[in-house]
Amino acid sequence: MTVSAIDPRDLCLPPRLLAAFDRSADCGLLAVVGGAVRDLLLHRVHLDPLRGLPDLDLVVELAPEADPADPRPAAHRLAESLLQETPAAAVGFCQFHRAFGTVELELEGILLDLATARRETYPAPGENPVVSYGSLEEDLARRDFSINAMALVFATPGPGLRLLDPHAGCADLARRQLRLLHGSSLKDDPTRIVRAARYAARLGFSLAPESLEQLHATLARWPWGERHGAGSGGSRVPPALGTRLRMELELLLEREPWEAALACLQAWGALVLVDPALQGDTGWRRRLGWARRCGLPLLAALLAGSESAAAVATRLQLPHGQQRLLAQLALLRQAWLALEATPSTPLAWTTFLERPGWSAEAVALALVSGALPRRPLLRWWCRWRHLTSPVPAADLIATGLRPGPALGERLRQLRGERLQRERV
Repeated sequence: MTVSAIDPRDLCLPPRLLAAFDRSADCGLLAVVGGAVRDLLLHRVHLDPLRGLPDLDLVVELAPEADPADPRPAAHRLAESLLQETPAAAVGFCQFHRAFGTVELELEGILLDLATARRETYPAPGENPVVSYGSLEEDLARRDFSINAMALVFATPGPGLRLLDPHAGCADLARRQLRLLHGSSLKDDPTRIVRAARYAARLGFSLAPESLEQLHATLARWPWGERHGAGSGGSRVPPALGTRLRMELELLLEREPWEAALACLQAWGALVLVDPALQGDTGWRRRLGWARRCGLPLLAALLAGSESAAAVATRLQLPHGQQRLLAQLALLRQAWLALEATPSTPLAWTTFLERPGWSAEAVALALVSGALPRRPLLRWWCRWRHLTSPVPAADLIATGLRPGPALGERLRQLRGERLQRERV
């Protein structure tokens, strides 16, 4: 893939914002990085998936002539310069993150993430990296794949933007392949495996042969690999890695063609990163399809295929509501296995499913996971749980029945009689 100088207008930025970028060059070397560069070279518009607005990641490298006594990170200096150049009416929002030297803002209807150029090192496999300020080249070197490690640099001599491609990302775009930047990329951060599946599903790319070899080598020695069993080794995985893995899985399920992405992970043998039981799971497509219809969280539905789902949810730091949902599913399964006789009528099913200890959503999760017979659970979810007494409480009170336990018992009795007329 041959790329000549790129016209700044190809970024679809308003002229006033482009002019502000040019005038802000004294804040440091400024470059567009990441997905926006990749998508521009693929003739795509890089949009924020939630708001549908153009979304640019910008990295600024501190200028050599900058005042060393100025404590502001380079990205903060740039943001302040841009805000001075932009009318207040064109500023949607602005959020400075002092601890990380980054800024999020919306200018002229464009979402901008500004970051100071950084370098990073990993103190141990899977741990959060140690980050310090560095050069643009070092910032690109810390990224995941070559196709995401390119930059379009502003304020350089000559027309247009200069493409900086130190890792041959253009060649990999032409080959339609995902190539990791270095041999310890997945050892440093195994969640890049999930990111590879996201990009493979979205772009239709495949893993480069050497990157696929690195993937298999990483899975073979990683602590929660299949050889350690479903319940062991979890404590050897850094907690920060579990959190990052959950975040990558959420992005996969919420923003990507999840069926194709999960199929990639399974084909690579990589679902063991989530839980070894899921690697051989053949029911996740149907389970997640049902979960979408029932409005259930897809990640909880994915984990519901494992008998150790609650433990995996804790390891991945799922939101408390989802952890509680999976714990309730485990209780429901236990109660089902402890039954001496299978319910045979709508009333018996309703009585069992509406026991204290689990929510209606847990019953729905049992439905989508196949933990209990599907037909009566589907009937309960769609119809039986919505049935009430044919005689309202107000009418019973009008006949002389006083509010209290007796009224509640009469309403339950009438509802039960109505359920008895239903069919399974």
